[in-house]
Amino acid sequence: QVNLVESGGGLVQPGGSLRLSCAASGFTVSQYWMTWVRQAPGKGLEWVSFINSGNSKTDYADSVKGRFTTSRDIDKNTVDLQMNDLKPEDTALYFCANVELGGLGQGTQVTVSS
Repeated sequence: QVNLVESGGGLVQPGGSLRLSCAASGFTVSQYWMTWVRQAPGKGLEWVSFINSGNSKTDYADSVKGRFTTSRDIDKNTVDLQMNDLKPEDTALYFCANVELGGLGQGTQVTVSS
């Protein structure tokens, strides 16, 4: 059974940092592409980043490129999202997903406000 649990969200001031973590069970994160998406209040889902299986290639939405970094911890079976220089427009509910297996977490809230 695929299960994804995000953590690490919170309230942060503009310019601050947060590190989100997605704990996976029921599969091994290194064997699948893993994706982060977010949903801002009143808006649809927005793709944020992915990390592929194998060589850990990553890619990012233009809106977060240069500020966000996604990585994988094989020992912990987690996928992390390091978010730096946060902006108010980054405020959203953040989800990790395994698109191939159809898994989506419950999300963790990130609020960027002074």
